[in-house]
Amino acid sequence: MSHDTWSHRMIVPAVRPLARTPITPNQLTAARLAFGIAAAYAFAAGGPDWPLAGGGLWIASMVFDRADGILARLTGKTSAWGHKFDLFADFTSTTLLLIGIGIGLRDGALGQWAPVLGAVAGLSVAAIFALVYRIDTLLPAGRSAVPSAAGFDADDVLFAVAPIAWLGWLQPFLIAAAVGAPLAAVSALAILAALRRAQRSNTVVGSE
Repeated sequence: MSHDTWSHRMIVPAVRPLARTPITPNQLTAARLAFGIAAAYAFAAGGPDWPLAGGGLWIASMVFDRADGILARLTGKTSAWGHKFDLFADFTSTTLLLIGIGIGLRDGALGQWAPVLGAVAGLSVAAIFALVYRIDTLLPAGRSAVPSAAGFDADDVLFAVAPIAWLGWLQPFLIAAAVGAPLAAVSALAILAALRRAQRSNTVVGSE
């Protein structure tokens, strides 16, 4: 994942003053997780108003997601544990968000299919995070399984959840997520399998 996307650049000025305070990157990660869970709860409540609040809470969660890494690099407080905590907060927040959206749409046109679609999308996202983590361990240093180009990371798309909620487009978003997330998970699994085959092949060649 890139550390120099448009979202990082926008947040850096607000985070830089925190480097002179006792606030730690892990505290910002905890805030990311707390706002993510709150957003999921708001979306799950459904109705006309709760999704509006959920969108705002989710934006806050995404901002903290960027801020924790920025603060860690500014203060030199990067750590393996902090990285794992950040990943846990990311996949937990996103998984619960999609499940919450599904629950909140249960009284709409999708009926009881909505929670099912939310669960499919959410669990697929959890699988994607797990697979991407494993893929990253097999890639050369400096490379990431998360594509980044033109100042954007793949997960920047999650910022769009808020305007989607405010515009009342959660139902088509949920359907798209329930289709796209499993496909992405299958693709990540295929990439992981290919990398493992290549690694085994290189090991065999190197031992000859």
